[in-house]
Amino acid sequence: MMKVEFFRHNIDEQDIARVEDVLKSLFLTTGKEVAEFERKFSAYTGMSQTVGLTSCTAALHLSLLAFGIGRGDEVITTPLSFCATANAVIHAGARPVFVDVEPETGNLDAGRIEKAVTGKTKAIIPVHLYGQMCDMKKLREIADRRGLVVIEDAAHAIEAERDGVRVGRLGDAACYSFYATKNIASGEGGAVSTDNGDAAELLRMLRLHGIDKSAIDRYTKRYRHWDMPVLGWKYNMDNIHAALLVHQLDRIDGLWKRRDRLWGIYEEELSGLKDIELLKTVPGSRHARHLFTILVAPEKRDAVLLSLQENGVGVAVNYRPIHLLIYYRREFGFREGDFPRAEEIGARTISLPLYPKLGEDEVRTVVSVVKKALSGRGGN
Repeated sequence: MMKVEFFRHNIDEQDIARVEDVLKSLFLTTGKEVAEFERKFSAYTGMSQTVGLTSCTAALHLSLLAFGIGRGDEVITTPLSFCATANAVIHAGARPVFVDVEPETGNLDAGRIEKAVTGKTKAIIPVHLYGQMCDMKKLREIADRRGLVVIEDAAHAIEAERDGVRVGRLGDAACYSFYATKNIASGEGGAVSTDNGDAAELLRMLRLHGIDKSAIDRYTKRYRHWDMPVLGWKYNMDNIHAALLVHQLDRIDGLWKRRDRLWGIYEEELSGLKDIELLKTVPGSRHARHLFTILVAPEKRDAVLLSLQENGVGVAVNYRPIHLLIYYRREFGFREGDFPRAEEIGARTISLPLYPKLGEDEVRTVVSVVKKALSGRGGN
């Protein structure tokens, strides 16, 4: 049986050579490579400012602080995401308030947001789940009417577009991940994009303890004493990680086209099977094709998951609903049944391999193993 890894990264010899150049240079921390990445990322997203960070979690945390969200505030978000989305709200001192999701996409249901707004609500964090953008036009209209900040969790969706709008264009900021399994990857890494220059300036201080001059400024310019106007964190991206990303940005659309092709094979092979349901791609949108997930009956999910693993197919579950994790149950009193749509998807979902280095024959092998597992013939 062919072994099909859940993910293989896109780093090539050009990326490795750029890192080697950095390692042979004088400056390893935040410097020219980070600045080059930020410039190219801004050009790709169409946003005027990019701030490179150590993770998307850091991006979410600092974005909340940069837009004045803190202790005593509430932030509306989805229970169907990686726990980092809600954790960042808690790190900022605020309280996450969950709203259930659309059953056809798994995204935050904009039609349910206003019922969750209180006098303490200060922001919304929509998550563009699996690469499909939320209904940002509707969400922005609600936010404007209610005076709320919108910070997009775009960890899955760098390339996405919906209703003619790119990621970040209707948010006050958008946060990205370059974790090992993301569409462009540096092992660890993240960024914030925004058109708010004041917020970007504050983010650059917050990522480096709150001091007003970076190491590259202190080294390359006439020495001036630095100060610390605000309390910050150690979240700055370094030149090594940035070097891995710079050339991947040149290839990003080609990588997306390859994933889109593989996605089409999965849909063609799996659509219409009575034991599988696929989530919806909104017509007229550009799905970033980050994670291909199938939904199977809850009573079969774990058996199918294990059968796929036993037959050489790498899998994941994206995601167990955040509100049912032990910490959130204990600290906030959440229970099963609080957000039934998110819970249903969480109990049914299996993520299949999807990445540009995946072969079309490997996709068909995965499909074959899925069908056998569903039929009960998945033994190796």
